[in-house]
Parts: sequence; structure tokens; C-alpha cells
Amino acid sequence: MSQEQTAVQKKRAWMDILNESKPFLALAALLIVCMVSNEHFRSPQNLINITRQVSYTGIVALGMTFVIIAGGIDLSIGSLLALAGVSGIMLMGKIADPAAAVLAAFAVTLGIGILGGAVNGAIITLGKVPSFIATLGTLSIYRSLSLYMADAGTVSSGNDIFRTLGSAVFLGLPLPAWIFFGLAVVFGVVLRQTSLGRHICATGANPKAAEYAAIRTNVIRFITYAIAGFTAGVSAFLFSTRLNSISSTDAGLSYELDAIAAAIIGGTAMNGGRGSIAGTVAGVFILGIISNALDMWGAPVNLQGLVKGSIIIIAVLIQRQRNS
Repeated sequence: MSQEQTAVQKKRAWMDILNESKPFLALAALLIVCMVSNEHFRSPQNLINITRQVSYTGIVALGMTFVIIAGGIDLSIGSLLALAGVSGIMLMGKIADPAAAVLAAFAVTLGIGILGGAVNGAIITLGKVPSFIATLGTLSIYRSLSLYMADAGTVSSGNDIFRTLGSAVFLGLPLPAWIFFGLAVVFGVVLRQTSLGRHICATGANPKAAEYAAIRTNVIRFITYAIAGFTAGVSAFLFSTRLNSISSTDAGLSYELDAIAAAIIGGTAMNGGRGSIAGTVAGVFILGIISNALDMWGAPVNLQGLVKGSIIIIAVLIQRQRNS
């Protein structure tokens, strides 16, 4: 290998490192600006509150990252969260023993999430329906089912163990934050260090080439939607413990948009083939910090979507510039 080729490879390696570092550099800059501009922002309690608030959408964003890297999209994940949460709490109310009720609710919530994700995957891979259309349809189906089951209202629980989980704190951080970080580590290892992760990236980058390499692309896509459903179930359970209830109308509303935004801001390519779990975690916190800071600065609530939408567009433009 010539010195010129070696220099080109080193330059590309440094460029890759720089591109992967951009979300974290942006997060660090945002933290500095917010801490300097508002003394209440840098209070430990506020930072813990941000961590708790982003954990629910963050868990969903982890699953969305796999879907997008594989070349798909999931618009139904917020509605699936509502359906899973409503199902779990309704079952819990029918079991007398508190501990058994919580375990059963957890199992059902997770099961409904995985089942809903599997249905999405089956429609897309077996039915050959584009992911946008398929999940747009199941978005309405899952939300409608949750509204029907809860009579378009809120389902509550009187289970003390369930309520305790919602307020549980370990080493200064709430339980949802620990689960979010734990899943991020596990999913990061899966994406970077396993054959499944490599196959997901290959499927999103070039499906035809992946098939020629004996990768079962339909199976890989199906698995990514099942993973997204799993994360929706986990988030639904944790979200329900927060208030000991869940609303069939509001729960999970726009979570799919926040999850997609976090993945894109974190460097996941919208056309698939590239992305990282660490970048998504950074994207989740960027969105959470911006939302918190806007509240503290007294920005109108109805204009916060404008800021979020602008950030998404800028992130996509940066990606396009990088690929051109």
C-alpha cells in the first residue's frame, strides 16, 4: 500500500471519528449554553428530571434506530405504547395479589409490544407493503384499540408495588434512566459487535448486495420491528408506573416523531445503512435539554415544535452534505 493510499485511509478514519463525534459536541455545547444562561437549569434536581423525562422516549428511540438503519420506519410505535400500557394496567386490576399483578402486567405489556412490532414486520416483509404505509395503518389500528379498551379514557391502578416502581431511585437516578442506559449499552454491543448488527447495517445499506451475501434481509427487517415493539412495551410499563395510570388518548402521542428525530440528530442515516446507539442517546438528550430550556426561558409551548422541526431539517441537511 502506497503512502498516498495510507494517508487517504487515515483521513477517512479521522473524518468518520469527527462525524460520529458531532452529536456529542453539539450536546456539550448545548449544555454549556443552558447552564450559563439559567442557574435553575444546572440544579441537580432539574438535570435528574430531564434524565427521567427523556428516558421514556429514549427507550423507544433505541428501537427506532434499528428500524431506520435497516432501511425502514415505524410510525406506529407511540400508539403501540398506549395499547401495551392500557392492556397491562387493565390486566393488573383483575389480579388480587399485588406482586403477581405487577409481574403479569409487565409480561403482558412486553408481549403486546413485541406482538405489535411483529405484526408490523410481517406486513412489511411478507405483505411487501412499504414501511411508511404499513405503520401508518397500524398507528390508527393500535390507537383505536387502546381507545376502545379504555373507553377513550384513562386506566388507573391502585397497586402500591406498581406505584413504588414509578418513584424508585438508585444512586441518585430514577429507575427509567437506569433501564434506558442499560438497554443503550446492550443494543450498542448488538449493533457494533454481533453478526445481527452487521446484517442490519448491510440490509439498510444495500439490500440486494446483502441478499447476494446470503443475508436473509426480510428476517433482519422483521427482527428490527420486533425490537422496536419490545422497546415500546418497556417504555409503556415504565411510563405507566410514573403516574400509576395511562391515558389511551395521550400516551405515546408523537413519540414516533421524537424517536425518529433523536436517531437522525444522532447521525443515523434516513436512507439506512448507518447509525449508532450512542449517537441516538445524544440526540435524545439534545431534544430533552432544548425542551427543558425553552420552558425555562418562557418560550411559548406552541412554538416548541417549530424548534424541534428546524433541528430535524438541519440534521438531515448536514447528512446530505456529508454524503454528497
